[in-house]
Amino acid sequence: MSKIKKTWVEKRDCDKEPLVKINPKSWSDMPKGIKMFIPTPKIVNQYVCNIPKGNFKNVKSLRKDMAVDFDAQMSCPMVTGISLRIISEASYEEHMLGIKKITPFWRVVEPSSKLAMKLACGIDYIIQCQENEGIDIQSLS
Repeated sequence: MSKIKKTWVEKRDCDKEPLVKINPKSWSDMPKGIKMFIPTPKIVNQYVCNIPKGNFKNVKSLRKDMAVDFDAQMSCPMVTGISLRIISEASYEEHMLGIKKITPFWRVVEPSSKLAMKLACGIDYIIQCQENEGIDIQSLS
């Protein structure tokens, strides 16, 4: 019996609970012992939707903002990255269905990032959306 694969929208909208736990070992940019926030795709989606039009927020700032709001020191880079992939793909999935109000993931995804290279929309779509909003990634570097 084959398993029915969830859509990106279903993955984004699933009911998971966020967690705050003590980071057991140093890894990525997080030292051992800090309070680490583990977000859900729904939470990451909310934060990205709240980035004002024409603005760009880098992933590290997004991780920090989410963590502070959940009484932690930093958000998990791995889970945040996975969640960003899910919300980006879900947004593009909705775009392809003709839905006009979608999550503006291009406000947090750099066209040169590893994430951008994986997305079904392609890098040109991200750049076009950023240009439409007057976002100039080069000037932010």
